[in-house]
This record gives sequence, C-alpha cells and structure tokens, in this order.
Amino acid sequence: MTTPPTPRYSLVIPAYNEEKRIAGLFDAITSFDGELIVVCDGNDHTADVVDKIAEKRPDLAIRCLRFPARLGKGGGVIAGLTAARAPLVGYADADGSTGIDEMVRLFSHLKKADAAIGSRWIEGSALAIRQGWMRRVESRCFNGIIRLLFGLSFHDTQCGAKVFKKSAVDAVLPHLRAQGFEFDVELLWRLTRAGSRIEEVPIAWQNKGDSRVKKSDMLRMLAGLLRVRFAPGAP
Repeated sequence: MTTPPTPRYSLVIPAYNEEKRIAGLFDAITSFDGELIVVCDGNDHTADVVDKIAEKRPDLAIRCLRFPARLGKGGGVIAGLTAARAPLVGYADADGSTGIDEMVRLFSHLKKADAAIGSRWIEGSALAIRQGWMRRVESRCFNGIIRLLFGLSFHDTQCGAKVFKKSAVDAVLPHLRAQGFEFDVELLWRLTRAGSRIEEVPIAWQNKGDSRVKKSDMLRMLAGLLRVRFAPGAP
C-alpha cells in the first residue's frame, strides 16, 4: 500500500452538530495545499455530510474523524492535532468566520514564529460583521481575567484561527487539561511556558451568528481555567 505524501498543512475543524453549516465552509474553499481534518463528535449527521463532500471534492484532502460522544471544543481540537500529519498544523471554526486564505496567511507567519494566532482586537484587523455589543463586552472582560490569571498579554485568545509548528504543539499536548472552550487559553499558556514564540496577527473575520458559546459555557470556561491555573503542580 502506497503511503500518501506528507501534506504541507493540516487544518483541524472541530464540528460539533454542524450539519447545517459545514457545506458552506467547503463551498468557500476553492483550493488548499494541505489536509482538512473534520472532527465530528455530535449526534447529528455532520460526519455523513462531510463524507459526501469528500466524495464530490477530490481536489481537497478531507479526513473525517468520528467520535461517539462529545469531546468538547478542546477535546476535538486535541484529537485533530494528534491525527495531523503535516509539519505545520492549526485549527479554525466550522462556521467559516475566518476564510481559508486568512488561514494560509497565518501559516506564513510560522517562518519566524512557533505559533501564530488570529486577533480581532489589534490594529489591522478587519471585521466585516461584528459581534453584538454584549458579546464584545463579555470578550473584553474575559480577556482581562486571562491576563490576571495567566499573565498572557494577547488581546484575543478566543479567536478560532490558530496555527503552530507541530513540533511545538506536540510538546505541550500531553500536559493539557482543558477540554472545553477554555482550551485556547491553556494551550497558549503552555506554549508560552515552554518558550515558544507566539505572534498575534490581525485577522479578517466576520461574525456568522449562532455562536456555540452560551452563557453557561462562559461560567464553565472560568471554572475550567481556575482548575488549570491552580491545579497541584501548576507553575
């Protein structure tokens, strides 16, 4: 059996119950020089939709990972990153709020950095459709808490557009505790503690609505971050 060539990039797309939106994501991708790993851990037909898209789009290298139980946002990303085969890896939201061209641009920053994260809150970002004002206030408050708890200076830890050298991310994956939406913060914190160079890059982004992050998730995120930060043996 012939071993498939190593892709240039591996892009993970966590897709929990995304059967209604996932086709739109792939419709917007005209080409991609890498593999697209869709992690399906919901109870709808997202995986079946992805399999049909893969049959119709032989021009794209699409892999669908199926899981019988909910992994959480962090758990889904970890599963995808673990399965990734490229030397440069990343993840993006299934709603397509960050276009594939923007993800490729992020990958280009790995020539000088170990990680590059998209940011909606620094000069140069372009927000075609903004979030509602309440969501923006919640985001800024959350960012302030992150700075206090973890000493991270990033303006936007939660933007769903992040890329890494696989060697850097592989070094910290075994130490990650977070499985939910707080995963992004712990990952950046672990990378920083490991000495990785992380570049925050202005991103072109548009709010797609139907956010998967609910008020109850915000409370769980905060509780999860407190567990991570004050766990026995935490630095």
